[in-house]
Amino acid sequence: MNNDPLIIAGKSYQSRLLVGTGKYKDMQETREAIETSGAEIVTVAIRRTNIGQNPDEENLLDVISPDKYTILPNTAGCYTAEDAVRTCRMGRELLDGHKLVKLEVLGDEKTLFPDITATLESAELLVKDGFDVMVYTNDDPIIAKRLEDIGCVAVMPLAAPIGSGLGIRNPYNILTIIENANVPILVDAGVGTASDAAIAMELGCDGILMNTAIAAAQKPVLMASAMKKAVEAGREAFLAGRMPRKRFASASSPIDGTFF
Repeated sequence: MNNDPLIIAGKSYQSRLLVGTGKYKDMQETREAIETSGAEIVTVAIRRTNIGQNPDEENLLDVISPDKYTILPNTAGCYTAEDAVRTCRMGRELLDGHKLVKLEVLGDEKTLFPDITATLESAELLVKDGFDVMVYTNDDPIIAKRLEDIGCVAVMPLAAPIGSGLGIRNPYNILTIIENANVPILVDAGVGTASDAAIAMELGCDGILMNTAIAAAQKPVLMASAMKKAVEAGREAFLAGRMPRKRFASASSPIDGTFF
């Protein structure tokens, strides 16, 4: 699969699994799970995680070095376009001009669904400010296309609510988004186990971003291994092209030409 890279903002990645850094029991488990996942892009919540802004606290970058991983600052916890833009600019300063960001603007604390109006507003501002924006959104094909047209480098529709583990609730909308996209489409939120990841990749998603599905597992490091394999298997199955579905049986060993 080395000849099948994921390309985001002009950079190639071999892994199509992106992971988060929250909810682990300690930094050691964070390190082990991320390493086991094989992820090359690791997302960090700027408003919730210390990456240097608090010098007296443990620094996450000691666990996930920018020399080894592409750090993806995200705007988790932002509920307005203003907060999201400010957070991205803070991440750029903390990471020495780094411009790849994950944008999410939430609508309310109960559902954590995106506020689409604020998402569109902040995406436009960030793109104009020179950021490469990977954007969390709902599974609406029209909104996904609008975000692409604004200039986002990747569109990331939810599969189900953040942290729910419900899996792919609306595969046909995800499929429509994929079919009409000219930028990478990555499922973001809702994956619960390895089969969910495989289904998303079999649909044709370019990648998957997850955190809770790994961190909240009974054995996070083992789940990270399972997710790595599921993403790879799902991608290979998509590229291979599945057999057509049939209503009735079809013998594996035809009897044409036999003598009895």
